[in-house]
Amino acid sequence: MPRPLTILVVVVALAGAAVAVWHFEPFGPLPFLGANASAASSGAPAAGKGAGPGDGKAAKGPRAVAVEVAEVATQPVETRLTAIGTLESNESVVLRSEIAGRVASIGFREAEPVKAGALVLEIDAAAARAELAEMEARLQLGRQNAERAQRLFAQKVGSASERDEAVAALRVAEAELNLARVRLAKTRIEAPFEGILGLRRVSVGAYVNPGDDLVTLDDIDPIKVDFRVPERALSQVRTGQRIEVRIDALPDRTFTGEVYAIAPRVDVAGRALSLRARLPNPDGQLRPGLFARVDLVVDRREAALVVPEQAIVPVAEGQAVYVVIDERARLTPVTLGQRAAARVEITDGLAAGDVVVTAGQHKIRDGAPVRIAAPPRG
Repeated sequence: MPRPLTILVVVVALAGAAVAVWHFEPFGPLPFLGANASAASSGAPAAGKGAGPGDGKAAKGPRAVAVEVAEVATQPVETRLTAIGTLESNESVVLRSEIAGRVASIGFREAEPVKAGALVLEIDAAAARAELAEMEARLQLGRQNAERAQRLFAQKVGSASERDEAVAALRVAEAELNLARVRLAKTRIEAPFEGILGLRRVSVGAYVNPGDDLVTLDDIDPIKVDFRVPERALSQVRTGQRIEVRIDALPDRTFTGEVYAIAPRVDVAGRALSLRARLPNPDGQLRPGLFARVDLVVDRREAALVVPEQAIVPVAEGQAVYVVIDERARLTPVTLGQRAAARVEITDGLAAGDVVVTAGQHKIRDGAPVRIAAPPRG
């Protein structure tokens, strides 16, 4: 086909197509046009788009976030100082001999209790008894001489000086007799108080000198605990305060006692104040020298406000919690007190009965709507 004729056929075909489009458009969308395009051309809302006013419900606000909550509770809260200390005997002594001599007998079993005044050890008393007999004889002679001198003086036969010398000699004899009795008594070493004897250092037949250690005696019921606190706690401590003591050797028990003495001086080297308390020890499990962990109760508040630890949210200004008010979370700054048993004391910012968020804080912000996922826990 000649080229001009070909061009003419193409032009005619295009014109026919244009006429067909103009002719069929008013009767509906063409098969190859999308529904969105048809809607746009007819002024109707496009599929998948928001309908206009009156064509459905209005858009909703943010959805409520499910959170767990707990009520602010009241319970006793204690302020405590923690220290380390050492157990000490209520009374303790090392029994020693005051005289030299040979050990004649031992009247105790090691590590067993004794009563006050019980015979612990006896030194050979033969020499002391002989000395006592001599002093008794001298006293008898001195008494006779004094009586004779008194009669002679009364009869104006003897002089006053002879009488005075006889009376003085009598008094010396009495003093020597008393001294002999004391020496004899020192051959018996007795328990000065009720307690438990330790391990003996001597055997029967051993020769001891004055001051030699024989055996220890300890009264351990009650038992004392010595501990120290920083000097800055001076205004907080006083006698009568309660302590709780834990012993590493007895990890399953806690012992309760009371402070009864506070040292008048502060240790200059450690800047610490020394305190002493007593602990009941009826079963004798606590022993002198044991390491002790001491909690000193310096204050107790019977109706303190507490919340679970997980309710606390760190903020730039300090600490805060989310309080649920009218189904919305309100970020509320709080002041914290003591912490104990997974609970925190709140000294300012909350009231008893307030409901605080304990789980889900990372999903909310101040003023966000919330939904309680579980009943409030006390």
